[in-house]
Amino acid sequence: MTVRERQKQSLDKEGLLGRGKRPRRRKGSWYNCCVFGGISGLCILALLLTLNLLLVLGTFIWASDIDTYLQNWGKPGSGTEGLSWYPTDFTRDVLPIPCHSHNDYWRRVPLFSALRAGCISVESDVWLFDNELYVGHNTASLQRNRTFQSLYVNPIVQILEQQNPQTEFYNGSDHGVFDVDPGQTLTLLIDVKTGGAETWPWVLKQLEPLRERGWLSYVEEGKVHIRPVTVVGTGNTPFDVLTANSTYRDAFFDAPLETMWEPRHNSPGTPNWPSDSPSDSLDADPSEDENPNPPSSSESQDLGQGLTGTTPDSQFTPQNSYYASVSFGSSVGRIWRGRLTPRQLRIIRGQIRGAHRRGLKVRYWDLPAWPLGLRNHVWDVLVREGVDILNVDDLRGVGKIAW
Repeated sequence: MTVRERQKQSLDKEGLLGRGKRPRRRKGSWYNCCVFGGISGLCILALLLTLNLLLVLGTFIWASDIDTYLQNWGKPGSGTEGLSWYPTDFTRDVLPIPCHSHNDYWRRVPLFSALRAGCISVESDVWLFDNELYVGHNTASLQRNRTFQSLYVNPIVQILEQQNPQTEFYNGSDHGVFDVDPGQTLTLLIDVKTGGAETWPWVLKQLEPLRERGWLSYVEEGKVHIRPVTVVGTGNTPFDVLTANSTYRDAFFDAPLETMWEPRHNSPGTPNWPSDSPSDSLDADPSEDENPNPPSSSESQDLGQGLTGTTPDSQFTPQNSYYASVSFGSSVGRIWRGRLTPRQLRIIRGQIRGAHRRGLKVRYWDLPAWPLGLRNHVWDVLVREGVDILNVDDLRGVGKIAW
């Protein structure tokens, strides 16, 4: 055999051997790629999770909060000893949203916490003792310095004085509390806890600083004039006393929403519900449409929100009422499976139809607060169905929903 033939055979053998080794090299390459790729991916994922955790912690540490703006509230030398301090830049970037700050006086800084969150409605529970109106959820929480004037009337006056300066450029009184929407009225819901007939005149008396400056919404000769502050009486507020003056009044009633349910065919001009919605059993049963307003008298007893001082013939219109409210739990019922039932939706829709036909704004109180998924579901349904004001306790949470 020649040398050339031997070299050729040697090359062939090396080629065959080389071809036999290639699959091993491919198998090793894929193995290494999977191992090192997986390790690299896990490292990147761990890095992203760590970064996300740091960002979340950062939002808690550096998040803009009401306490950041009012951290010196009540301290000597801060100007808040009288519970009525207002920083001028406080609402410059606040967008008002249709929510009601329930039990607003519970917050660390009443009134201002709600305004900072954008709430266009606040609530004050008032008790009459010794010719003074004190604010608190019950008598055990009352304190001498926490009065209706110190927590609400005086701060609102100072806010509106700063919003309506008397200068060579401006000399009006139309601007409300929000810079971005000066025409938005602030609803002051006053929940009367003591006897309505005795307490309500004191409420009207203590509103005089706002009245004399022309900042209260009012009704005159049957025409409603909306101003920077709209006062609404609820709780034991007596309807007959509130409406006694038929020519002029600057306070409105919180009407009973549970008495306003109407079927679809009784509301001309309102949009029809989707055709695929289930048939309305309430519409089919006239007996369920009968929800009379029980007779009452503010002189004899206080029956609570929407009933005190009313009679079966009482008519609720924009000239005497502003809200139409009811407890969500007592009216709509308990939610058992995490979602509102078709029947509960029909109750809500019928009440909204009745209130809107009368020109009133719908408000449900006593909304479920936990679990958060259920709360958010109820919020979403109420907003979608046309509720005008969302009654909330979680100010931070309500600012995150899609309005």
